[in-house]
Amino acid sequence: MFPSIAQRIFNLLSGLWVGSLLTIGFLVVPTLFSSLGDRQVAGLVAATLFKSIAYISVLTSIVLMSLANYFVRLGKSQFRLDRWLLLGMLACAIGAAFIIIPWMNSLRDQALYLGLSVRESTHAVLFGRLHGVSSAIYMLQALLGIALIWRTTKNAD
Repeated sequence: MFPSIAQRIFNLLSGLWVGSLLTIGFLVVPTLFSSLGDRQVAGLVAATLFKSIAYISVLTSIVLMSLANYFVRLGKSQFRLDRWLLLGMLACAIGAAFIIIPWMNSLRDQALYLGLSVRESTHAVLFGRLHGVSSAIYMLQALLGIALIWRTTKNAD
């Protein structure tokens, strides 16, 4: 009976997590930029949202990897690939939470200290590149998450 409950917890957590990734990245943040008149304020709010979801992603991927390991030990070999998907998602989350986001925040803080937006500062090009890398990592994490959900809903049949 416990494996069944663990499977339901795995499906629920992964669904909520990937749903939140998609909602924040592809609905909330674009809405912020289109509805707020001040792009700098929208950027600050978006940065806070991305930082929060990155930390949540680190924790959630570790919990889900532990559950996937449990399932593999029970002989459910279909979770072997899921562990790789989760590892990829964890790598994306760690890269975002502990490298890219702090770096971008540092550049933004330096610009704000000088009374400028980051787009007006001498770090604008670097910030733009980091933004591109961050967007690519987020997109990769979302695609891995969609693949995870696709597979786990298949596994639930």
